Amino acid sequence: MQTRTLGRTGRTVSVVGLGTWQLGADWGDVDEADALAVLDAAREAGVTFFDTADVYGDGRSESLIGEWLRANADAGVTVATKMGRRMPQEHEHYSLEHFRAWTDRSRANLGVDTLDLVQLHCPPTSVYSDDRVFDALDTLVAEGRIAAYGVSVEQVDEALTAIARPNVASVQIILNAFRLKPLDEVLPAAREAGVGIIARVPLASGLLSGRYTLETTFAENDHRNYNRSGASFDVGETFSGVDYATGVRAAAEFAALAREAAPEATAAQVALAWVATQSGVSTVIPGARNPEQARANAVAGSLELPAGFDDAVRELYDREIRAQVHGRW
Repeated sequence: MQTRTLGRTGRTVSVVGLGTWQLGADWGDVDEADALAVLDAAREAGVTFFDTADVYGDGRSESLIGEWLRANADAGVTVATKMGRRMPQEHEHYSLEHFRAWTDRSRANLGVDTLDLVQLHCPPTSVYSDDRVFDALDTLVAEGRIAAYGVSVEQVDEALTAIARPNVASVQIILNAFRLKPLDEVLPAAREAGVGIIARVPLASGLLSGRYTLETTFAENDHRNYNRSGASFDVGETFSGVDYATGVRAAAEFAALAREAAPEATAAQVALAWVATQSGVSTVIPGARNPEQARANAVAGSLELPAGFDDAVRELYDREIRAQVHGRW
């Protein structure tokens, strides 16, 4: 497993991390034993970065990680959480008072005195330009509630505004073979500033695994079922904003490219490895519903791709995907 420095946190993390949204909710049900087994398998495979949020399962994801941390005190895992969605996402709610309350809840859930990294959870665009918000975050660091802070963004312009802030340690952004816009400006700006990039939704909600067809169905409580039109949150979080039929067709073509590039690997492993090869990416955070997926994802942290594969990915994107997503996020 390759490791990299996570931006201004100064922490060394695995290039393949673990996203834990699915351990809370919105991906169908995952019971407690299975969730803990996923965490075990990920760490055993070399993963040292877990990403969660205070609203995943209303704190269930954080609490499960906290339970795991108590049983694995010397695991050397960095845990990043997020805050800002426990109330309506209105600018005035991003205050020091709320930040203290939210981080205190996360500290209790995770069973730690100081949170390793707290990210604003895709707040309104205006928040990124408010000095008072970032002064409040600096106060949380001074008080020892958090060690560092970053942001999770929907749009490239939000990422660029955050990167310009002197104490933003990391930016989490959707980056995958169906969402290439961050490569244009965000990654170069982050490299220049020393800000870490956490790449989320790296498999386009599973599309890039190449396993889905037009007949595939998803559970009622799976966001890939109920949020396809953006009814509950930003539609870009579901299949990266690509309409499902287009995504299935393009994913089949990606899978063929992946087989040619790395016959020993799965399409999902190649998709993850491709994200990890992008200069400026600190860690990529696929989710996993079972230990087998966690172990398979970790393989991407040591997978090498041939010259020319990047060009093939970009050609596929330009031909099939760009028109749907590039101008929106």
